[in-house]
Amino acid sequence: MKISTKGRYALRLMLDLALHNTGEYITIKSISARQEISDKYLEQIITQLSKAGYVKSIRGAQGGYRLAKAPEEYTVGMILRLIEGSLAPVACLEDETNQCHRSSQCATLDVWQQLNDAINNVVDNITLADLVDKQNSITGNDYVI
Repeated sequence: MKISTKGRYALRLMLDLALHNTGEYITIKSISARQEISDKYLEQIITQLSKAGYVKSIRGAQGGYRLAKAPEEYTVGMILRLIEGSLAPVACLEDETNQCHRSSQCATLDVWQQLNDAINNVVDNITLADLVDKQNSITGNDYVI
């Protein structure tokens, strides 16, 4: 499984919104500058995030974007699945019920299922809030009063 540039940038965009989550709306241009990602590319991604209700937007000179919910309510898995679609390593695991006619006699199915479970366990248990904490510890903004 390989996460596309669009998926990686969507996660960075959401993390940027979470890091600057003051209730104010943030412009794509400011996110673009901080993340060193084209604002045109970010506009494509933010449209998808907005349609899914992950971000709120406001138009105009004071316009921009902000998270629709608290950072704790978003997982990496939610964001990646929205942008990438299924994260299953093989097509037969994409549906709730395995539709493959060979599944009952497939020696490799257990390998793919374990890999799928491991991926989901990681991405579904890391929130944007966790990434904010990690980023703050990396950049030295981790202080307590």
